[in-house]
Amino acid sequence: MTDEPQKKPLNPPKPPALSQEVGAKAARKLRAQRHVTQTVWFGLGMMGLIGWSVAIPTLLGIVLGRWLDNRFPGTHSWTLMLLTVGLIIGCWNAWYWLAKEDRAMRDEQENHDE
Repeated sequence: MTDEPQKKPLNPPKPPALSQEVGAKAARKLRAQRHVTQTVWFGLGMMGLIGWSVAIPTLLGIVLGRWLDNRFPGTHSWTLMLLTVGLIIGCWNAWYWLAKEDRAMRDEQENHDE
């Protein structure tokens, strides 16, 4: 071990001033208050979109599985397998829509903060 003093960075990054942070938060709060009805309807619409994006592939998997079970009976249940596949596809679909909306909201927030 050496007794050399720790080297400090020449130009450490400065955190934003408290007044700038408070101003940005206040501006976001005011924008949110102006668009409260839009966000409520947007949230309800998003819940419906997420619900249907999971339900439709799952129900299609069940219907196709029932049809295959009636046409080609066997030891394995097509209904159960396709229900699982439909559920996985529906969950992936819901994740895709949520990630897309999250990216859009973050981009909008970054654009307003600048």
